[in-house]
Order: sequence, then C-alpha cells, then structure tokens
Amino acid sequence: MTVLTMITKMSEGLGRTCSIFFLTLLFSLPLGMIIALLRMSKNRVVSSVMRVYISVVRGTPLMLQLLAVTYGPFYLFHMAVAREKLIPVIIAFSLNYAAYFAEIYRGGIESMSQGQYEAATVLGYSRFQCFMRIILPQVVKRILPSVTNEVVTLVKDTSMAFTVAYQEMFTIGKQIANSQTSFMPFVIAGVFYFLFNAIVAFLMGCLEKKFSYYR
Repeated sequence: MTVLTMITKMSEGLGRTCSIFFLTLLFSLPLGMIIALLRMSKNRVVSSVMRVYISVVRGTPLMLQLLAVTYGPFYLFHMAVAREKLIPVIIAFSLNYAAYFAEIYRGGIESMSQGQYEAATVLGYSRFQCFMRIILPQVVKRILPSVTNEVVTLVKDTSMAFTVAYQEMFTIGKQIANSQTSFMPFVIAGVFYFLFNAIVAFLMGCLEKKFSYYR
C-alpha cells in the first residue's frame, strides 16, 4: 500500500476526529463555567458535590471514563450499547474537559480583586452585570494561555476514541499499520496532529494578542 493510499484511507476518519474536537469544545467550555460557578457556590452541599466531581474526573484516566460512559449503561442497567459511538465519546470528552476548564475558570475568577465588585456596585451594576461586563472580559484574557494548553491537549486526546472502537483517524491508521505491518500510518497521524496543533496554537495566539492590553 502506497503512502498516498494510506493518507486517502486515513482521511476518511479525519472528519470524525474534527467532530470530536469541535463538539467537545462546544459543550465543555460553557459546562466548565457552570461547574466553576457551582464549585464557588456558598451552598456547601453544591460546592462539595462539584469538588468531588472535579476530583474524580481529574483523578481517573480519560480512557476509563470513555469505557464507563460507553459500556457502563449496559453493565449497570442492561441497556443496549449505543450504535453511534460518537455520542458517548462526546459525553465522556465533554465531562472530562469541563472539569479542567472549570478549575481554570475558577482560578481566573478568584484572581480578581473584590474591589472591582464593590466599585461596580457603587456605579449601580447588579452582580450579574458586573460579572458579565467587567469581570468576565478580564478573566478571559488571564486564562487564555491555560485554555490554549488544554485545547492543544484535546487535539492529541481525540486519538483516545480508539478505546471504544470509534473509527476516527488514528483508529484507521492503527488498523492499516497492523494489516500492512508498517509504521508509516503512525508517522502520517503524527504529522496530522502536529499540523492541527500548529493551527490551533496560531489561532489561540492571535486571540491572546487581540485581548492584550499592551498591543
């Protein structure tokens, strides 16, 4: 099998890899903010539940979480395993990355001085208006480098979908490598992930410059 043929076959899973990446960001970014706000709640029960959730998700492998979400319902409730593996894959990825984003958000929010809230109150802003118009824009700027690191990691973690036999690019490359006894599919996959990460890093860098006060 020629290199061009390998690239052609692996490109069939490229769309699925991109689907995992973009859908995970779509759900995990806002979910992470919700978890962060609940984690900072004055209600100790809510805060404790979120603390445990974050601890469990961050303390266990993503591979285990993928297996649990995909096959857990079958073993626990005898429900049929989803035929479309994209759904449990996105659920597992979103829950996992939301926990990491939540801690990044929390760190950014808690780094803001209390004086800004007090000044906004004096100017007649409600708590919600203060957060959305004053605090959040500053938080976004501060957390962008950390978010960029997580997004870059997500690009590489999409390959973990092979755990539940989801036919994304790396899974197809692994199958070709086994059938052809060749390392070339892994080289092709490595080049793809490198280029994907380069694009992501470039776009995130442009976003950081846009939010820079010193530009």
